[in-house]
Amino acid sequence: MKIKKLVILSVLLCLVLSGCGNREAEDGVLSSLADRVEEVPGQPEDSARLQPENTAWNPEDMNEEGSARESGVAQGVNASQNSASRTGTGDTQETAATQEPENTGYDFTICFAGDINLDENWGTTQFMSAQENGIYDCISEELVAVMQEADIMCLNNEFTYSTGGEPLAGKAYTFRAMPERVEVLHQLGVDAVTLANNHVYDYGAEALLDTFHVLEEAEISYFGAGRTLEDAMKPLYLEIQGKTVALVGASRAEKNKMTPQATDTEPGILRCYDTELFLETICEAKANSDFCIAFVHWGTEYSYELEQVQPDTGKQYLDAGADAVIGAHSHCLQGMEYYDGKPIIYSLGNYWFNEKTLDTMLLQLHLTGDDTASQLTVQVIPAVQAGYKTVYASETAQQRRIYDFLEGISVNVSISDAGIVSEVK
Repeated sequence: MKIKKLVILSVLLCLVLSGCGNREAEDGVLSSLADRVEEVPGQPEDSARLQPENTAWNPEDMNEEGSARESGVAQGVNASQNSASRTGTGDTQETAATQEPENTGYDFTICFAGDINLDENWGTTQFMSAQENGIYDCISEELVAVMQEADIMCLNNEFTYSTGGEPLAGKAYTFRAMPERVEVLHQLGVDAVTLANNHVYDYGAEALLDTFHVLEEAEISYFGAGRTLEDAMKPLYLEIQGKTVALVGASRAEKNKMTPQATDTEPGILRCYDTELFLETICEAKANSDFCIAFVHWGTEYSYELEQVQPDTGKQYLDAGADAVIGAHSHCLQGMEYYDGKPIIYSLGNYWFNEKTLDTMLLQLHLTGDDTASQLTVQVIPAVQAGYKTVYASETAQQRRIYDFLEGISVNVSISDAGIVSEVK
């Protein structure tokens, strides 16, 4: 930068001493050179991320804070939008040869977690309230860092935020959190939640409407439910590094259907027992985005075996335009499958939901590319939920045990020692 400034000053001095050109020409040169001083770039924050040497997350790569985030995606902010180029008044004849090509590269991560529960009378919340550091004593720092550093962080919000409403009659478990518990989502770096599940309506329409209001006030985006059916079907669009990511959600989790689908006049969720409306939503989302991800609530609780409807409809969702299908509801991990080169993750399992000892994970979707090509890398961040805590599986043997277990219940995948999921052809 200092050398460039000396060169520019030398040129200006020569112009003054030689008296070359008229005053207008001199003004043009001065303006152009001044603009070029402004245009000298520093080292961009994201430059190292455009061509990653290794897409795998590694806890040793965390910075000291473990929580720096650049995306701003919850408000729809483009995290890497280039500044508009500035052209000086004397630089209008600049040729194409001197213009830097537009950077169209992107490199970002979408992270998913399964079920969490902040119900006031549930063990997780009671345990958290007794801890000195709250949620940070419940979920290990390595996992929190991954969540906070993701460009988009999304999880399944399996409860309602409200002080009102009445528990649904005849329902065995009903979950309701105080509105202020939404701060836990901020602490974990959550940008978006799916509400398409079988507990968001546990305290009726009043509490569901409260939930919408609480999330909106907290600037946490949501999808899969709404004040009307049109709202419930509406994709959530998030802008990141010049690309649009669409998130859509639907549920078919209940054998006894107590959580209503929204109507033209009543709030509710989007259901997918009949896939027509969800397929319509996916088609709309894909048509208006670069990447579309379907988050589905389905399957049998605490069963590693899939219901046949999961692979059947999951493939329909990919055919309709989804780039990946993510599942929840079973409260335990289920397998994975690639179909037409795209992944179905059948269940993320519990993330922080109860006291049971269960394997769990964060799922990273790492998207890289430019206008000519793109790549989706899937990575498992292994963890274990036990005794109201969710802890990163730091030991190599424990990681390999979880990866081997997932491979064993999956259809056509292998998982490397770094947690990278690949299709077995």
